[in-house]
Amino acid sequence: MLIEDDRVDIMTVQRALKKNNISNPLHIARTGLEALDMLRGTNGTQKISPLPALVLLDLNLPKMSGIEFLRELRNDSELKSLHIIVLTSSNEPKDRAAAFEYEVDDYIVKPHSFDEFTRAVATILALWE
Repeated sequence: MLIEDDRVDIMTVQRALKKNNISNPLHIARTGLEALDMLRGTNGTQKISPLPALVLLDLNLPKMSGIEFLRELRNDSELKSLHIIVLTSSNEPKDRAAAFEYEVDDYIVKPHSFDEFTRAVATILALWE
């Protein structure tokens, strides 16, 4: 699952997955609220089943920040064990510390070039195989 509001970043992740020969379904949510609805099957949204093995989370989201999403997720008994990798443009120490308070699996600052992004995605995938 990818929780990202930027169209270009969504397309970059999709291209990077394709370039790394990953054909798993990619569920995309543009806000933390939308992601929670998809994970829970609430507000008329169909529940993702099975739950995603990995969630890539941007911190800078509309309506609900990535940190607020993490707080809500970790307080949900059915969702709290999901694996989360923060994939964000923020290199702020306070953001990194806040994310790790919610036991994220990793924190990656988005690379600027597509080749670097593809390598980052390949590294993420290698860790989760």
